[in-house]
Amino acid sequence: MDDNPAAAVQRHDRAPLVPAYGGASLADLPGSLLAALGAAPADANVLGLEPVDRVCVFVVDGLGARLLDAHADRAPFLASTRARALTAGFPATTVTSLCTLGTGLPPGEHGMLGLTLAVPGRNHLFNCLRWTLPRGMPPMDPRTWQPAETVYQRAARAGIVASYVAPAAFEGTGLTDAVYRGVRYVPADTVDERVAGVRAALRDSPRAHVTVYYGDLDATGHMVGWGAPQWLDQLEIVDRMAERLAGALPPGAALYVTADHGMINAEEKIDAQTTPGLSAGVAMFGGEARARHVYTEPGAAPAVLEAWRELLEGKAWVVSRQEAVDSGWFGPGVRSEWLGRIGDVVAVPYTDCAILASETHPVEAVFTGYHGSLTAAEQHIPLLEVSTR
Repeated sequence: MDDNPAAAVQRHDRAPLVPAYGGASLADLPGSLLAALGAAPADANVLGLEPVDRVCVFVVDGLGARLLDAHADRAPFLASTRARALTAGFPATTVTSLCTLGTGLPPGEHGMLGLTLAVPGRNHLFNCLRWTLPRGMPPMDPRTWQPAETVYQRAARAGIVASYVAPAAFEGTGLTDAVYRGVRYVPADTVDERVAGVRAALRDSPRAHVTVYYGDLDATGHMVGWGAPQWLDQLEIVDRMAERLAGALPPGAALYVTADHGMINAEEKIDAQTTPGLSAGVAMFGGEARARHVYTEPGAAPAVLEAWRELLEGKAWVVSRQEAVDSGWFGPGVRSEWLGRIGDVVAVPYTDCAILASETHPVEAVFTGYHGSLTAAEQHIPLLEVSTR
């Protein structure tokens, strides 16, 4: 038995953990929930969820299954609930996973293929989380960037009231419009406000689909690392919040606790933007440190691919755009109009390494905790269930 929980969680994976799309992935949860609510055909219930009148989905940003297992003593309520593991999807990052939850589609179909992506046909990056473009660029229309119908719109058509309980600052943002179209937004900043918002939303309608979000565990992990004392304090808050949400369930309801990704603590940082062998031929550095989209100068893709493979050997999987698509990293396929959002080269570390681009992404460079890759520590997320059926 390993005496170091971090070492056990962050054990190196030499083969990519390709998400189990269509079987046990985050993309399979929304359709299964709609089917359990009677708003989708039975064959959409890939996860085999039991019928229910009201459902609450508690999304805990950064709550990886392995991280939770390593510190189950600090989350006794979550550790005591019936659980299974899902795979998050690629990249294992918030914008991608939230859109997967919001549409029930794998990334290759909804188009949120990373944190920062190239806008095809234009020489600039788009931040899908902050919903920002370079100064002077016209704003991005959420319905153009992510045109797919959401599960909340589908729920509404079936007479189910869909609500989203989250910080007030997120209301009306581009990301919210892209991911949560069709919900009744319930602004709630504190834990108490979120629990109260969920309780009211569940009891206001005989058929309800409520999503509640908590982001401070992930934010803390980025700054001080998962497993640090401050992170453990956040885990305890999450555990108590989940217990209170379970206590707020009316009869005929179920609570599902899940996450968008796990996390690793970086033991090594490589700044690609200041490393000549990695910066040569590169036009833009997108994605993020554990799922780096590398957009090359015209004609430079083969040379960049070769250089990155050589310099990152033993640290990262480095593939071409087509190899990433053909390997099913983004799902069974990628819509043709989304292909240009993927880097010409995609670099995905499997050791505890972060591939930085410090000039373009300076805040990311100072993090301790990172996510995005195809390792078990980042891909495996919990699905915990509490029911009053």
